[in-house]
Amino acid sequence: MDGRKTESIGIINALRRGTVPASGLERLAVGLSVEEEVIGRQLDFAASGGADIKFVCGDYGSGKTFLVARALEIAREKRFVTAHVMISADTPLHKESALYYRILSSLRTAEHENALKEIVDDWIFAIEERIIEVDGVSEEDEALKTGTVERIEAALADISAVNPALAAALRVYYTANCAGDFPLAQAALGWLSGEPHVGRRFRQAAGVKGEVDEVSALVFLRGFMRIIRAAGYAGLAVAVDEVETVQALPSNLRAKGYGNLRQIVDAVDRGEMPHCYFLFTGTPAFFEGSKGIRSLPPLYDRLKIVGADDYANPLQAQIRLRPFDLQKLEEAALKVCEVYADAAAPVDRNRVSHRFMQGMIDRVTTGFGGRVDVIPRIFLREFVDVLDKCGLYAEYDPAAAYAFDKEKVKGDLKEEEEAVLEVEF
Repeated sequence: MDGRKTESIGIINALRRGTVPASGLERLAVGLSVEEEVIGRQLDFAASGGADIKFVCGDYGSGKTFLVARALEIAREKRFVTAHVMISADTPLHKESALYYRILSSLRTAEHENALKEIVDDWIFAIEERIIEVDGVSEEDEALKTGTVERIEAALADISAVNPALAAALRVYYTANCAGDFPLAQAALGWLSGEPHVGRRFRQAAGVKGEVDEVSALVFLRGFMRIIRAAGYAGLAVAVDEVETVQALPSNLRAKGYGNLRQIVDAVDRGEMPHCYFLFTGTPAFFEGSKGIRSLPPLYDRLKIVGADDYANPLQAQIRLRPFDLQKLEEAALKVCEVYADAAAPVDRNRVSHRFMQGMIDRVTTGFGGRVDVIPRIFLREFVDVLDKCGLYAEYDPAAAYAFDKEKVKGDLKEEEEAVLEVEF
């Protein structure tokens, strides 16, 4: 099976489940060419040694989740390591250590998911290869191990001057692997990622106390960036989703969360995070509401939109997404037909005609009180079901058989979709 067919099947399978596909998103993207170009330029700048940041503002149904997934896909195509963090009760914005843990535990490359181990191993392998080539030692020579440990510590010398624990954890990981002590190596990797409650044996071996905390999290992230680069990657792209959830917290925790956000923005602007790209998403209330970033004027001044008019400027701090409309949904349906043809079989456009698509969109939209911005996920899931039935049954006539049943979708709705469906229109 060729790669494109495999990708196509993956896209259709994800749409059947009502989720965002893991790859091939450019084949579904509608109306995002300008935003993709801006993000691509920012990533190129980060790859060259700079750092950049972008905020995405949009209501539910504007496509924030899709744009984030597409941005990270673009980043991986450009040889970035990516991470996707969802702000929640478990990962609050006011705890930098929790953000650090989610970043490292969700690292992904074009080749691997959960890629922390692969990245560290690639880095260490590159160090060993240089020692073998330059010093002429063999793989069995004890000098290789000694030299590798020395270079691990030398590579992070200035980070170690602030906090030596990062280099110590990597030293233990390497020596434990060399000794075949894989439980200790795994514990070292867990501690490095910010995992809580790592056992005492690792702490004794590394000579460290405690865990990655609020003081060390950003320092460690900067150190890990060097590992990413030395392992052969262009940089690190981090998407932080649903930052608007911070608004539900008490004022002191909101203030701390916004302070952390400002710290990241300032670190990027000061050039302290080379080869890093950050993408944050939030609702309009997060950007303009009384409990949003307006409550921290220095942060609001950095992120606010200036010269607002009908011409969106995604080069500013914010990309402002507009809700999905009928035209975009029709375009998305046509793109799904193309992908489906690659995944399974050509779509019978006599049965699945443009008129049928428009009628189906109208039925689903009517079920949600005319709110086309809420229905893309639900519509595409039902649309793939129609394509499946056309492929399975020659006698199936979607124009006569399809009907949108609100009751059948109720158990599979997201909170925002449920809220709209429950309104009596």
